[in-house]
Amino acid sequence: MFGVVTRNEEELAWAEFDRACHEMKDVTGRAAEPVEGGINMISAFGDNAAVDGNPDVASVSAEGELATRERQYFDWSYVCPTHGEYRRGILEMVADAAEANPDGDVRLDDVGFARPEYCHCDRCDRRFAASEYADRDAWRAAVITEFVREARERVPGDLLLTLYPDPYPGHLLERSGLDVEGLEAHVDEFVVPLYDMAYTTTYWLEVIASGFADRLGTRLSLELYAVQVDIDNLVHAMEVAEAYAETVFLGYDASNARAAIRRLHAEDRDGTTHDPDDGDATGTSGAAE
Repeated sequence: MFGVVTRNEEELAWAEFDRACHEMKDVTGRAAEPVEGGINMISAFGDNAAVDGNPDVASVSAEGELATRERQYFDWSYVCPTHGEYRRGILEMVADAAEANPDGDVRLDDVGFARPEYCHCDRCDRRFAASEYADRDAWRAAVITEFVREARERVPGDLLLTLYPDPYPGHLLERSGLDVEGLEAHVDEFVVPLYDMAYTTTYWLEVIASGFADRLGTRLSLELYAVQVDIDNLVHAMEVAEAYAETVFLGYDASNARAAIRRLHAEDRDGTTHDPDDGDATGTSGAAE
């Protein structure tokens, strides 16, 4: 199956897409009303506007550095996952998103701590010290798993969760506090973005996709970047991803995504092999000349 990720509600209904994700809240902090025609997608702890408006919500390193997009290695700002008021607001969005979708499905994006060195705000330090955990990675994982469990309670349909594209055991736990095996109890489908600006080579797509396919017992979907990507390259990337994914989502250029799906389907039809004894055969590759 092929799907789209878009901010434009009208594109959700395009016939070429088997599934569609609507970006209800993104990492800039821009939020829209949930829609009926797609799976509403919510950036949980990536939020530039929240951090700009109130730096007290930001994740903090042990050195007192805020997790903002101006800092090296950050593309956007991160809110501390233990900030109660912000967390409650996201869970309210999850409930609204699920209610709007006829199937009750929701996708969570940007779930987790900012990086391995976060968060050491006073609240996190107090909670870790008072917890049953001696290991901070284990405590962080418990914080995130509890958040996802709370989201699960508000989602009557499928809960989708985006994962950073690193399938190596232990890496997501160390990086973001994501205990993948623990999260599988609450998540119906993981989505892994494998973004590239050109897809001129695709061996790395197979390496990462196969790593997640081997590791996960839960459904796996992959997301490719479609903005200004050459159609032939995108089609080849889709073919590789399709071998491992429940759905191949195409992100943020629905027109290019639609063109690539049409091209792929046309190539599939042209390449069909037919039995030469079948008098109704009309394909080209298997027909007698």
